[in-house]
Amino acid sequence: MTIKLEIRSQHRCFGGLQSYYQHHSEIIGLPMRFSVYVPPEASEQRLPVLFFLAGLTCTEETFMIKAGAQRYAAELGLVLVSMDTSPRNTGISGEADDWEFGSGAGFYLDATESPWSKYFHMESYITQELHNIILSQFPVDPKRVGISGHSMGGHGALTLALRHPKLYRSVSAFAPIAAPIHCLWGQKAFSRYLGESPESWRKHDATALIESGHRLPTPLIDQGLDDPFLAEQLHPSYFEAACQQAGQPVILRRHAGYDHSYFFISTFIEDHLRHHHTLLTLDQIDSAG
Repeated sequence: MTIKLEIRSQHRCFGGLQSYYQHHSEIIGLPMRFSVYVPPEASEQRLPVLFFLAGLTCTEETFMIKAGAQRYAAELGLVLVSMDTSPRNTGISGEADDWEFGSGAGFYLDATESPWSKYFHMESYITQELHNIILSQFPVDPKRVGISGHSMGGHGALTLALRHPKLYRSVSAFAPIAAPIHCLWGQKAFSRYLGESPESWRKHDATALIESGHRLPTPLIDQGLDDPFLAEQLHPSYFEAACQQAGQPVILRRHAGYDHSYFFISTFIEDHLRHHHTLLTLDQIDSAG
């Protein structure tokens, strides 16, 4: 069954089309919003697609407006997809009272604890419903799918790639929450969404997933050293150490002077899109050689 999409707005951008959509989500049980950039090359062939997961307080618009990614996506022939960071207007008491939890802070997992478990199913939404919408209604190649994200979304990109290895052929992250069971952001979200079981938490922690044997395509991770959240919330060194211990390749680049903002992301977004493009077109390169 084709899911009906409401077009909220469309904008010509670098020869392609930037669009914003809304639809009723069967998995969430409420309306959900997402955005798609389709480059001009899509008129001739199906293209690789990159899902980008934004951070706390962000929406489906944030990455598309602030990252400056469309210029490079048009050049490389990459479809870009970004989605809202949580269900909205659920009627759950206090859902919008805390910017670190609830509305705008879905943490890209399926909540198991009431009342959040009624609507907060972001992992299933992204890996099933939205995944199928993009593959069936947009000019993308289902065998060439990558995932990236920032902060909470960087956590989401790493964990979804680790938990769903058959879906994603390329992975990257900007300043990810790389060990959420060791930071206040993660502890607050996991205790309320998942309950108090340490094993439940470890299933949604990228560092713990590496330690337990999960693997992913070599991720590119960029981290600003002037990021105010680095020491207490992000812990990329934990993830790096787990990868080294497990023999999991990782590219972790640290940048002096850069913070947590989209000024940082826009500086290095070209590198990330080229990283994804290379991995998503490897078999084309091999067959041509």
